[in-house]
Amino acid sequence: MNELIAFGILTFTSFFTLINPLGTMPIFITMTAELDKEHRTKIAKKASIVSFITIVIFAFSGQLLFNFFGISVNSFRIVGGVIFFLMGMDMLQARLGKVKVKDSEIKTYVDDISVTPLAIPMICGPGALTNSIVMMEDADSIEKKLVLVVGVILVISLTYIILYSSTKIIKALGETGLNVMMRLMGLIVMVIAVEFFFSGLKPILLDILNGWNNS
Repeated sequence: MNELIAFGILTFTSFFTLINPLGTMPIFITMTAELDKEHRTKIAKKASIVSFITIVIFAFSGQLLFNFFGISVNSFRIVGGVIFFLMGMDMLQARLGKVKVKDSEIKTYVDDISVTPLAIPMICGPGALTNSIVMMEDADSIEKKLVLVVGVILVISLTYIILYSSTKIIKALGETGLNVMMRLMGLIVMVIAVEFFFSGLKPILLDILNGWNNS
């Protein structure tokens, strides 16, 4: 029983840290500033559901997918780094806050950003997906697998609550506050992007160099 509790705590803390819903919240606010509460709630709900499904799928079949397509987690890190860097550039220049959405385009916009970039890669990025695969490999019993799924449900539920509550922050911050927060978060996102990129690139380069040395 103690082993299950320890595994559950590790699952919750690792996923909450990697998903980082508090860090996602300012970006969510800036991308949905032009939308009403109903559509912001819809985006938060859909992004959370897509994230949960994606994490569970990777947990149960991630290793098989990687082996089947011959890809590595490091490739995910590199792609995630590029996406984060481009997004950070937009945030740094306050572009996201100036997005104007026409009434006729709202549905398409909601569907687009709820999946990418909110669900993937912001909520369930390379770190969370990698963690799901590693944790599932450590879950050597049905009980641990259930604990893992419950842990993911709790973290995703908290993520939804945080994103849903962020609608109240929009009025409190105002346009100037949003722009300041967006620029600060842009810098942070770009730093994270560089870390992601090089953490994925380094092992690949080392493998290439080792291959040359062995040949």
